[in-house]
Parts: sequence; C-alpha cells; structure tokens
Amino acid sequence: MVSLTRVERTSDLELVATRSFNAPARVQFEAWTRPDQIMRWWTPDSFGISFLSCETEARTGGSYRYVFAHPELDQPMAFFGRYIEVTPPLRLVWTNEEDQDGAVTTVTFEENSGATAVVVHDLYPSKTALDDAIASGSTGAWPEQFAQLADLIAKPGAP
Repeated sequence: MVSLTRVERTSDLELVATRSFNAPARVQFEAWTRPDQIMRWWTPDSFGISFLSCETEARTGGSYRYVFAHPELDQPMAFFGRYIEVTPPLRLVWTNEEDQDGAVTTVTFEENSGATAVVVHDLYPSKTALDDAIASGSTGAWPEQFAQLADLIAKPGAP
C-alpha cells in the first residue's frame, strides 16, 4: 500500500511530515484547532489510545492540553504546551512541554485550487532528542493520523 504521507528526517534536529488534502486550508485549520475535531482524528487507531479530554485555546499565547488513556497504563498521559503563533488559516506553531526534550511544532497550510498541502515540522532541541523520539515510535504516527484526518474531512458536514 502506498502512503500519501511523506515523513522524512531533514536534519539532525528536524522531522517533516507532508500530505496534500482535498479540502480548503480553512477546513484543515479548523480540524487542527477545534477540540471536537481534534478528538476525531489525532489519536492513531492502531496505538490503542483514546482521548479523555482535549482543551485548546488556539491563539498566539494560548495553550493546549490533551489527556489520553491506554489500556496498558494505570495513569493517563498528558501532552501540553503553548501556541507561539496562530495565523488562521495558514500557520500554527506550538511547544511540546511534557518533557524537556519536546519539539517545537510548526504546521503550515498551503491552499491551491481547493486542495491544501499540510506540512508539519518538528524541531527538536538536540539530535539525541530526535533519535529518542524516532526510536520510541512516537514519530511514526503521521501516515495513520493523516489518513484519519482525510477521512474526517471527506465526510458530509466536515469542519
């Protein structure tokens, strides 16, 4: 099966995921910033995790907090950070503050003739931090997440 998502390490510090979607940038941006939409595509089904809560204040200086459950874990997992830049519907930049080696994530939405290229740049603080993230498998979810996002936006009444 051919993946429509390209994920590549572009430097010692950066991982980039790219995919084009058949939807305008506005629709993509809403799917990335509205909790009711994020909860429908963000967690890869194959990972076995589910949302317990999703809070996001998608504005420059705002914050987010995602809390997940996994059947093999006694305690929930929380991922959180702050938005450094929010420029609807073109760009999102946020921190990943759940550990000291968290990346800064930049997502751009480039619309052309109704389709949107979404590019995710994860910039890590060190080569070791990116190596560890890749080894943990946490960076390998983009193809599945993007497939789930494509399914979401293809449904009638999508964001």
